[in-house]
Amino acid sequence: MDIDSEFTIIGGGVAGLAAAIGLQNNSMNFSLFEQADQLKGIGAGFGLAANAMQALEYLGIREDIEKLGHHLDSYKILDDKGKVLVAPNTKTLSQKYNQQNFAIHRADLHLYLLSQVKAQSLHFGKKAIDLNQKEGVITIHFADGTMHHTKYLIIADGVKSPLRQQLIRSAVPRYAGYTCWRATIDNSTIALKHGSETWGQKGRFGMTPLTHNRIYWYACINATYQNETYRNYRIADLQRHFSHYHDPIPEILSNTQDADLIWNDIVDIKPLQHLAYGNILLLGDAGHATTPNMGQGACQALEDVAVLMDELTDKASVPKAFLSFEKRRLQRTRYITTTSKRIGEVAQWENPFMISLRNTILKNIPSKMSQANLEKLLSVDFMSINK
Repeated sequence: MDIDSEFTIIGGGVAGLAAAIGLQNNSMNFSLFEQADQLKGIGAGFGLAANAMQALEYLGIREDIEKLGHHLDSYKILDDKGKVLVAPNTKTLSQKYNQQNFAIHRADLHLYLLSQVKAQSLHFGKKAIDLNQKEGVITIHFADGTMHHTKYLIIADGVKSPLRQQLIRSAVPRYAGYTCWRATIDNSTIALKHGSETWGQKGRFGMTPLTHNRIYWYACINATYQNETYRNYRIADLQRHFSHYHDPIPEILSNTQDADLIWNDIVDIKPLQHLAYGNILLLGDAGHATTPNMGQGACQALEDVAVLMDELTDKASVPKAFLSFEKRRLQRTRYITTTSKRIGEVAQWENPFMISLRNTILKNIPSKMSQANLEKLLSVDFMSINK
């Protein structure tokens, strides 16, 4: 059976495009397939912490990405009156990597990564739905009836990956118990300068400045899965829901249009036992999707790619490289998925007594203890784990 490409990447998100850049940098033959007809990047933002910037440095694109991001010199957790609960010292913790923290618009990052991949390696409108293996060849079947034959497969098509669920039947998305709205709006009148997240009885509200005088904000409310009431929420509903929350939350909502809203339930996947399956590797959210409570979804995808490229250049056998990648990544990604889930559960508490107790503890706990999770995350050089 003829091989169409040595490596095949399924998914054109952060993990898939970064992997394509890594393979391209190492002169490896690959094809990338993405189900969307074109990549635009949804109207939302996310953080690129110091560890992500270190991974981008390894891929040789950090300086370009820094120009697209908004430098975050601080980030605070507040109560619904605007009083500080926790103020992590991100500057000190970033010194391990000698990198800064940034917030970036998803579309800006996607379009940049896309621009770095040779067009002949990219194939859009191709939804992978099935795979089979025979005599060392992996055949990928697409929804349009076509097939592609490859030696090595990198599955990077996200938390709802059908190929992952074919490999691991139990690895279905796990609902976190809360739903989320997001939007990007103009910052001209609000003039937001610092990022923050507010924890209150009605839910959470986060905001951060972006480049080009924009704000990215999100709101999380406890709900049943695929709740029809919340599915139909508009800005007026969110204004009523968060009416007593501190400034500038009311102003941010009043400057948002219904058409700006993006809504989805928050999900992750239960930590897996394996990421490598012979000639197949799970990358990014396809292998370790996490809730956004630590701001590490895209960051861990970029760490994945840096470690994978390190293994591919070090190992003579690709399956051995995949297996070594798994050994280096499983414990760290499990920790982040589990810790992020726990943070989200505590942040979404609704019981007034428990909220009061939580807030009192957070306000009075020594800073070293309050940022222990961040310390554990950023004080470790991910490139040296199990190396």
